[in-house]
Amino acid sequence: MQSKAKTVAQYLSALPKDRREALKAVRSTILKNLPKGYAEGMQNGAIGYFVPHSIYPPGYHCDPKQPLPFGGLASQKNHMAIYLMCVYSDPELEAWFREAWAKTGKKLDMGKSCVRFKKLDDVALNVIGQVIRRVPVKKFIEFYESAIPAARRSAAKKSAQKRSPSTTAKTTTGKSKKKKKRTAKSTRKISVRRET
Repeated sequence: MQSKAKTVAQYLSALPKDRREALKAVRSTILKNLPKGYAEGMQNGAIGYFVPHSIYPPGYHCDPKQPLPFGGLASQKNHMAIYLMCVYSDPELEAWFREAWAKTGKKLDMGKSCVRFKKLDDVALNVIGQVIRRVPVKKFIEFYESAIPAARRSAAKKSAQKRSPSTTAKTTTGKSKKKKKRTAKSTRKISVRRET
């Protein structure tokens, strides 16, 4: 659910009270632990934490107009979510995160980069704070840049395969050969019928 709010304050004020209070508490934890250099603002219709263009001019490779996303907070239809790109992009950090969360005794409902929760009691705030604090801007950019070339190569390869004229020609040629064979067979059947 993307919000049209222009500011974090507007985003929060539009939420039901229980969700607003929960997201405020998580936001407070993030802000207390957010390393220097990251910024907070609205990004993709939710509260975002990112590396501003002033620090990382290339921006996000999927959309360079966007600053490089680091994390986020959102109120979705059936849950609230904390987005942690730093955990998604680093298998070692993810392993630490899962282990640290398990030690709190709270159940972790986690997708690729998001932790879903329905109420504040479901969130291990201390673990959220620690994981945010563990990733300074420089480290995040270095890891991001090391992962991007492979991601770009993969995306470029898929895109090229979709547009490749040789692939299209092969497919078309294959189809037209099959069609010609079918037509030839049906012509033979018709001529045989006429002869008898």
